[in-house]
Amino acid sequence: MNVVKFLVAALLLLCSSAVAPASAAGGPLAGKIIGIDPGHNGRNWSDPSYLNHKVWNGREWESCDTTGTETNGGYPEPSFTYSVARNLAALLTAEGAQVVWTRHSNDGVGPCVDRRAKILNNGHADVSIDIHADGGPSGGRGFAILEPVADGPNNKVIASSERFGRVVRGSFVRMTGMPISTYDGNNGIAHRSDLAGLNLTTQPKVLIECGNMRNSSDAAMLTSKVWRHRAAKALADAITRFLTT
Repeated sequence: MNVVKFLVAALLLLCSSAVAPASAAGGPLAGKIIGIDPGHNGRNWSDPSYLNHKVWNGREWESCDTTGTETNGGYPEPSFTYSVARNLAALLTAEGAQVVWTRHSNDGVGPCVDRRAKILNNGHADVSIDIHADGGPSGGRGFAILEPVADGPNNKVIASSERFGRVVRGSFVRMTGMPISTYDGNNGIAHRSDLAGLNLTTQPKVLIECGNMRNSSDAAMLTSKVWRHRAAKALADAITRFLTT
């Protein structure tokens, strides 16, 4: 190898090392793939025809997506879900995991709910979480875990999804201060057969409604940057516990 070729090779090696991911190769989640789906998207409101076209959710036809809800003060659900997702991804990466996203920004439209499920399935995630916040009755408080009902594609992950849901509920109660939902599900767990993300999953997955955006007490937490990081830590704790115990 002449001097020029040697210098070029050395420079390429140096550059490749400089951009290597900073994840903890020996962390507790090393070798694991985690799917994160931050619900909705920040510009969904701009394309109603796209949102309203129908997709197959595994049982029936449903709309591609919605705009999501918002607090009475105007803080939108897509901003909330993306904020929690970014915090969660950073925590998981620090533990050595590879993260698969359904969207990488909050200034786009979509993807549709069936496409989101396919992205995570094709990413071969070991476990996935759909992050949402609810627009429930103003007097209702708290978070709820939505879990899949067997419908064919998801049959093999029903039991593991139920176990994951229990772990998420425990971490959220212990670490966030958000109460269990007073209006949705049974002790914070609701089984749903009408959601593509749950119907079409081939890996353990739950959807979490992190709180009720229409309740003033919940909204005060959901709009807090500090609390959103606390929520992400609870989800990271649950994912780590689920995959390592």
